[in-house]
Amino acid sequence: NSIWVSTDHDEIEKVAKQFGAQVHRRSPEVSQDSSTSLEAIREFLNHHHEVDIVGNIQATSPCLHPSDLIKVADLIQKEGFDSVFSVVRRHQFRWSEVKKGENKMTEPQNLNPAKRCRRQDWPGELYENGSFYFAKRHLIEKGYLQGGKMAYYEMRAEHSVDIDIDIDWPIAEQRVLSFGYFGKEPLKEVKLLVCSIDGCLTNGRIYVTEDQKEMVSYDYRDMVGIDLLKKKGIQVRLISERDCSKTLSAMQLGCIAKVSATNKLEVLENWQKDMGLSWKEVAYLGNEESDVECLKNAGMSGVPADACAVAQKAAGYICKSNGGCGAVREFAEHIFLLLEKVNSARKR
Repeated sequence: NSIWVSTDHDEIEKVAKQFGAQVHRRSPEVSQDSSTSLEAIREFLNHHHEVDIVGNIQATSPCLHPSDLIKVADLIQKEGFDSVFSVVRRHQFRWSEVKKGENKMTEPQNLNPAKRCRRQDWPGELYENGSFYFAKRHLIEKGYLQGGKMAYYEMRAEHSVDIDIDIDWPIAEQRVLSFGYFGKEPLKEVKLLVCSIDGCLTNGRIYVTEDQKEMVSYDYRDMVGIDLLKKKGIQVRLISERDCSKTLSAMQLGCIAKVSATNKLEVLENWQKDMGLSWKEVAYLGNEESDVECLKNAGMSGVPADACAVAQKAAGYICKSNGGCGAVREFAEHIFLLLEKVNSARKR
């Protein structure tokens, strides 16, 4: 009936509202490092007496699909269960732990070594995967997320991703690409990247020699990134508020560029229309206040790590690299990740 994000963070509140969620502002008492989900949910219910069932979705499980949540809601609303939680089937043989210094042997926990079967022939066991917990109000008020008439909901293994530690990230990333939920609207490939020159392609510094000639520096990795984008069929165009024609000529990038651009959004709109692209097919990398409207309109937007605050707030992706230090290459990799998602969705 309603979707809420529980947070004590201004930026998370802003993003949540942009995506259509309502926000419950957590109190400091339930916003500690040691605070539990149950504490936050109980506080929420104290402010929302109209809510009688809560579905607590864990942010660390990024492969959850809406169809699973709908089925779980039906188990409570139509079949009378008081609580439902998510599990996954695992085929792992367990042995008892022997602590260092103990004069004991390990013992099998869920197998008979004398009649050991192949794991794939064994039905396995059910484990909580932490993806979601649904419960009725009366249980939560008593301090339980699981209780009463209970049921588990078995999720498919490919959808069961739990991020706990750093090494879980690359595994989750690949799993999301293949099995994640990307919404009902089809994903679009990026076909145009527009990059601000000063502060993105370069570090924004201008060196002036004694004979008044200007020099700028750039990172070779960014040149490689532009070349890789072109090989993937993505056009790369450059834009700048100042006249840097000589610099671009020296860099020999072979990209269409617009310099002395007083209105970057107008230039971007003209390019978009001339190429017959939707905004979702346009990516933009900027770093200054003059880039904000372009960042807001582009389907994919990014800024270097050292971009100004207003540009960072408008962007969908903040690079780890500074401008002129690999940010273009990094953003190119981010675009390639989207292309993989598009291809995965098409295959499905």
